This record gives sequence, C-alpha cells and structure tokens, in this order.
Amino acid sequence: MRLRSRINFKSIFLIFLLNTAVFAQNKVGTTAAPFLGISIGPRAQAMGSAYVADANDVTALYWNPGALAMLPSGEFMVSHTTWLLGTGFNWLGLRIQLGSETALGVSLTQLDYGRDEITTLEQQEGTGRYWDAQDLAFGLTLSKALTNRFAIGGTFKYIARHIWNETASTIALDLGFLFHTNFEGLRLGMNISNYGPDMQLAGDDLLYRIDIDPEHSGNNETLVARLKTDSYPLPLYFRIGLAYDLIKESKNRLTFAADALHPTDNVESVNLGGEYLWNNVFALRAGYKGLFDDDSRESWTAGLGLRYSLFGIGIIRIDYAFLTFKDFSDIQTFAVSYIF
Repeated sequence: MRLRSRINFKSIFLIFLLNTAVFAQNKVGTTAAPFLGISIGPRAQAMGSAYVADANDVTALYWNPGALAMLPSGEFMVSHTTWLLGTGFNWLGLRIQLGSETALGVSLTQLDYGRDEITTLEQQEGTGRYWDAQDLAFGLTLSKALTNRFAIGGTFKYIARHIWNETASTIALDLGFLFHTNFEGLRLGMNISNYGPDMQLAGDDLLYRIDIDPEHSGNNETLVARLKTDSYPLPLYFRIGLAYDLIKESKNRLTFAADALHPTDNVESVNLGGEYLWNNVFALRAGYKGLFDDDSRESWTAGLGLRYSLFGIGIIRIDYAFLTFKDFSDIQTFAVSYIF
C-alpha cells in the first residue's frame, strides 16, 4: 500500500520534540518510549522528583516498588498533567494490602499527543480524517517487607506506542528497595526502571508495492513489501536516594530528600526536594530538578497538598505541583487520592 496522505510538519515536529524531551546533548533520541521518564505524581514533582527514599503514597508504584509494602493503607490516585505543547499526561494507581507484610499494586500511564487533521496535496485544508498518537504503560507491582526496616518490590510492565496506524510494544521490569536506617528519620532507597527488550514500530503504513525487476515485463509488478524500522532500547534509569526527617513532631514534620539519577538517555543529575507537613493535614513542598545537568530544561518546583477525613470511612488527599521549564510554558499537575 502506497502512503498518499501526509501529516503536516507541525505534527511531526511535536512528536519528535516530545520524544526527545529528556534534553541531553549526546544521548537524546537513542531510546524508545521516553515518556517513561516523566515524573509521576504532584507530590514527587513538587519535591523536585527527589522521591525514591520518600515514596510514601501510591506513586511508589513508579518511584520505588519496594516502598509500596511500607505504606500503612490502601490508596487509589488519579493524576493529570497538561504536559508540553498541550499534550496530556495521565496516571492512575491502586495499592491493596495483602496480609501484614505484602502489598499489590496496579498502575496505568498515558501520554496523549492529541489528534490532527490529515492533509494531502489535493486537500491542503484537510481531508476530514484525523490521525492520533499516544504512549501507554500498564504495570503490576508486588512488594514485600522482609523486616520492619527493609522492603523490596518489583513491577512487571507492558509498554505500547501508537502513532497513527503504527504500533510498537514490549515488556519491562522495575526493581526497588527501601531501607529505614537505625539513624532515626533517615531512609535510603534504590530503583532500577525499564529493564526489557527493544521496541520497533510496525503497521499498515509501512507496506508498499514494488516491482523487483522493472526492466522486464511478465513478472509480478505489485509485490507487497514492508519497510523495516529500526529498533530502539528502552530508557534505563538507575536512581538512588535518601530522605531525612529534620523535624518529626506530633504536628510538625520537615523532610529533606535527594536523589542521584543515572539514565541511559541523558547525563547524570541530582534532584533535591523538601516538604513541610502541618498536623498531617496541610503540606508545602519545593525542590530543584536537574542539578549538574547543564542542558536540563527543568529547574525549580513547588506545590502543596491537603488531606481531609471522610467521617471515618477514608481520607481524601488533593495535591498540586507547579514546574518551571526553560523555553516552554510552565507545567501544572493535579491529583486526587482516596486513602482507605
């Protein structure tokens, strides 16, 4: 099948830009599915994405599967971010307790690029048909506390990409642990994310007809061939972090966190963050992302959170984050959680 329709340049540029949004100089574009590196949850985002050792909500499904077993309650969260260039980044996660030491979690991540009208040389104002694109990741997590201070966990993920009529999919594994040290208030965490096979796009738009011997007649002039696309590895992330409660009283808690990140599609960097929690009800957060990465487009972050008890049947938590970007509009993230 010969492809006759064309997607306009603006749409192609949008996908290319978002797929290289990690912003390194020498590694950008070397991996598939870079949406896997977008930070999850406004609490973590507001703390500069320094969250591997301080993941104490359901977003531990992303940040540190080992921390999931240390959470005291079940939780369900829905999060939405108006991401770069008007795209939508959505996440939902659920944690369920299985016994006293084991927790199970499921998560769904979506980056929606939206849709755009298809144009042709004959119909440059549009054909009335539309193309769309999105990235998806579905995760299943199991976490277990081996002692009251140490827990490990893993996430099995199915990852899929869809660009018009082309798709790619693969599976991946995340591993993490959390350790509450003997030094009161100090926690250490580690996470390795997205270990799995390469991704390769395939679809109907890569089919076309070919004459293998155009100099002679009598042969089949309409053999169907398939264009072969390159395969790309997943972005592999290694994170190690610490969190420390500088103040831990009945009505006041002040936490500092720091993460070191080693990615395969960017340079190493450090994220810093802090949170002040009053009466376990109201939280203020701030952080800095991408320290030591000279090409980072992200920097200062801030946010807040509010918890409200539902008459003994659970807790509602609302979180908000504000992220500053160089050369792009600033980003806002909202999330609502039900803790049961």
